[in-house]
Formats: sequence, structure tokens, C-alpha cells
Amino acid sequence: MYHVQYHQFLHEMPDGTLKMTNPLTGRTAWWVPGRSGRPIENRQTEYARGEIREPEDYCAFCPVNLRQTPPEIDRRIYDGNQCRTVSRPMPSDMGQQPFLFRRVANLYEIVTLEYWRRNYDYRGLARRREWAAAYKNDPAGREHLLELIRTKRKNLRAVGEDMPEISAEAMLTEADSFFLGCHQLISAYRHYRVGADKSDTIQLCGSGCMTPDEHFEYFQFTADSIRDIYECNRYVRYVVAFQNWLAPAGASFDHLHKQLVGLDDWGTSISREVLASRSDPNFYNAQVVNFSSYNNLVMAENQHASLFADFGHRNPTAAVYSKSHHLRPFEHSPEELRGVSDLVHACHAAQGPKMSCNEEWYYQPRDCLEKIPFHVLIKWRVSNPAGFEGGTRIFINPMRPTDIRDQIVPELFRLRAEGRIAHTIQIAEECPVQPNSLRYNR
Repeated sequence: MYHVQYHQFLHEMPDGTLKMTNPLTGRTAWWVPGRSGRPIENRQTEYARGEIREPEDYCAFCPVNLRQTPPEIDRRIYDGNQCRTVSRPMPSDMGQQPFLFRRVANLYEIVTLEYWRRNYDYRGLARRREWAAAYKNDPAGREHLLELIRTKRKNLRAVGEDMPEISAEAMLTEADSFFLGCHQLISAYRHYRVGADKSDTIQLCGSGCMTPDEHFEYFQFTADSIRDIYECNRYVRYVVAFQNWLAPAGASFDHLHKQLVGLDDWGTSISREVLASRSDPNFYNAQVVNFSSYNNLVMAENQHASLFADFGHRNPTAAVYSKSHHLRPFEHSPEELRGVSDLVHACHAAQGPKMSCNEEWYYQPRDCLEKIPFHVLIKWRVSNPAGFEGGTRIFINPMRPTDIRDQIVPELFRLRAEGRIAHTIQIAEECPVQPNSLRYNR
């Protein structure tokens, strides 16, 4: 499956049907003439509201509602002209400083603390246990934790979960997941964009609405958080990092946030990438990035990363690959990570915040020997698989890779001219597209 020849990746039939195979997964997707009549819009999501409120209080991630989320593990703040991280603030500290981003535990874990305790006798690091004890001993902290657990149990009971009444002390024990768990959220500072007035329909603040500097802080904070999860739980083999934007992509809140989940497994996608890398040490150059450049799918480049229209996915997909020899995001130098961040930010800005999408991070697991370059996929959620896809595992993609390119590239030129994306980005024919530009295997 991993020795597919170039002509099999993108094969156009005489009637115009384009058959695509992803070299990493072996997944097959077709673009069929006449099945993609609707345009993919690049307008902002519009929400009519009666009033604009500052500070924002529209959801649990907004500044007014800090008590609706678990205790902050970290927050990223401005300190003069620099940014720094404040770790493990107490309840009395939470309202002291404005934040760019906050990291908190997920109230509804996918992989629970109980999973790690029962299966691995996981107890957490001493500093985390001490923080939990201090928070519980603080009267405001204790009430915050009890309030959260009551809300969580009430909501679970409402959807049919068996949630018997328990004591306050048992609820505080249940709250250990907020301090020791490995499913976390990183939420951004804004719900809606800055600058709207009462006569406007209000625009949600997506990744592309940030400045390049703000987006880099978001990226750096996420990379640092991945490292921290590894350091806190030695049984974690891989930390999944992803961002669901808008409800069609699986988001519970229309407020920008990333999720991090520690796993004791690589998962199917990374396991397939391990096999691909094992089959050819230069696989990602030869069969991914080089192939994209040979087919004029590269949309943008900078010194440290490449952005291109990907192929063989069930949804239209853009990919950003790091050129660094470092394999994990938290091992990248600030300049290298900034290069990846700038291209991811530019892609989000070009597609517009109305586009529901998943942002997925891929990199080398810490117990893996095969070399996997850090890369980010941005998948546009513009279609839903149905019976045909389920029965054949052939996915009907509403856009060809060239359609993605032709929509994104003009927007990149416009945004760069307006100063809204990094000026160091080279676009389309400006890109050097050097063969074997990824240095992951050197």
C-alpha cells in the first residue's frame, strides 16, 4: 500500500473524474464532475445579536465566566512587550491579569484520570498533587470545584448517565481530574472579533483573525503544553493535538480552542505514518512534498515550512509541513515553530472564519524510532460521508486539490498586501520548491 507509484496518487479519467490516493493512509477519494456545484464560501460567519458586551460573556470560555471551566493550569499573558506563562494560579489570582490564552482540563474527558489510575496506578507529579491540595484548602477554590462537579454530574444525569448522589469530599476527589488529568483545552481570548458595533452582525474570532504574532503565541503555548503532558505522565505515548472550529467540525463552543489528549497508544493515523516512514526514509519528501510541487499544488512557503493542497482525503485538505530536522513541535526552535505557525495562520485567514474545519497536528511519538516530520492538516468540513462512502470506503471529495489552491492563493496575495499575514511568506510561483526540502531525515 505504501509503494504507490506517482501516477496512482492523482489519476484523471477521460470523463474528468479525478481519482486520488493519499500516500500516507492509502485512502481513496474521488472528485466527480457535477458533484461539486456549490461554491465554498470565504465569508465570515454572521451572528445577529441585540447588544455587544465587553467583557465578553457568551460561553464558558469567555473572560466573565472563568468559574465555568476547571482551574487554570497555565495562562499566557502580555508582560510589557513580551509574553510569558503564569502557571497554576489560585482563585484570587484569576481576575488579576488579562490573558491571551488559557489552559484548563476538559470537564468531560475522553481518556479519564480513572483510566490512568486503574490501568497504570498513575498518581501524578508531586507538584500537581500539591497544587490540588492547595486549591481544595482555599475556600473559594473548594467552592469552585464543588460547583463544577455538581454541574458536570447534573449534565451527565440529564443524558442518562447513572450519577448517584455523593458527598462533598467524594466530589473533591473526583475533581482531581482537573489537576492530574491528560485531556486539556487551550482557549483563546476572544469570542467575537474586535471592532464591531451595534449596527453590525457580529463576527466570530477564528485562528485567521489573530495577528501573526498572536497566532505564534497560540502555537508556542500549545507546543509547550504537549511537552508538559509528556512530562507529567510517563505512561503517555502520544499527545493528540487538534482544533475543531464550528459545530460541523465537532466544536461544542463557537469559541476558538485547541484540545490535547494524552494516549497510551499511537492511534491508527500515526501507526500508518510509521509504516510509511519505515518503508522509505525519504518518504515524506519523495511521495508527499516533492509530489505536491511537481503537480503545482504548493500554495506558500517560507524558510521553515511549506503549505500545499493535499490529496486523498475525504474532505478538502491543506497541509503544512515543517522543514526542520526536529521531529516534535516542542523541540522546534522559536524561529522554526514560527515558520509553521505563519503558514497555518495564513491558511486559516485565507479560507475565512466561516469555514468549519479541523486542524490536526502530527509528529513523532516519543517512543518511536521512525522519523516523522511535524505537520499540520487543515480539513474543511464541507461534506458528510454517506452510504456510498461507507459501503466502498471511496470518499467523494467536493474539491480537487487544484480547486483548493485556486481559492487560497489569491486570498494569500491580498492578505499579504494588507499586512494581515506574515510578510515573509512566499506565495505560489514565488516559492523555490526545492526538491527534498524537508530535513527530518538528516
